[in-house]
Amino acid sequence: MLYQSISHKQTHLMTFNSTRNSFLIAISVLGLLHTFFGSSLWWLALPSAIYLARLIYGSASIQSNFHVPATCHADIAEKTIALSFDDGPNREYTPQVLSTLAQYHASATFFVIGKNIHGNESVLKQIDTDGHSIGNHSYSHSFWVDFKSVQGLKNELNQTSESVFNIIGKRMKLFRPPYGVTTPNLAKASKLLNYKIIGWNIRSFDTTADSAQTITRRIQKQIKPGAIILFHDTSDKTIQALKQTLNFAKENGYKIVSVEQLLKIEAYQ
Repeated sequence: MLYQSISHKQTHLMTFNSTRNSFLIAISVLGLLHTFFGSSLWWLALPSAIYLARLIYGSASIQSNFHVPATCHADIAEKTIALSFDDGPNREYTPQVLSTLAQYHASATFFVIGKNIHGNESVLKQIDTDGHSIGNHSYSHSFWVDFKSVQGLKNELNQTSESVFNIIGKRMKLFRPPYGVTTPNLAKASKLLNYKIIGWNIRSFDTTADSAQTITRRIQKQIKPGAIILFHDTSDKTIQALKQTLNFAKENGYKIVSVEQLLKIEAYQ
């Protein structure tokens, strides 16, 4: 019920279909004004610019729910937050993340890249054995993945799904798009494969040049009930920021859970 209520609220936001329909209406009206009253066609530049700006913003921001509904937080009053880690498994840093989480009795969700599983099968298995959940983060995570066809995106998801299933015997239901970018083809592919799209509302930016202290301060300023925090289990800075975040959460009475525990949904089919 919680996931459904969140999704219902999100459908009222700006979407690709509503933006496209508004654009078509605007240029149709301007076309008629040109035909019957001789108004300048230069006016077409205005709705075109607005449409392009909305398209870029909507595609690049997973929180906008522009192409597909994505759950980015839980609407709750309890002091509970979720941790998520993208881009693993990583043989050096994922075990450190797991060790740190164990020390604080905290759960998390790991959105893994399929190509990173080979050679790190034991790390993936440890994630599952330690009681954390695993989600799909595509197979290649390439810069060009967002330009793929529906079938190409389905192949990306299926390759990772099969790799994970062969190791832990579970079929993933949660998908986080690479870079948080969504497209019409991605929306279709994820729907056809019955994935739930998971975003975030606190981005650590732990892949930037920022120090662990800066990353930690950024996170602490935004923590509130129902938050989903985005980390990457790919650097030493993340380990440092994670420890400080877990200390902050403990001192302020926050419970740390995985994404599916926060949203009360299933992580696997």
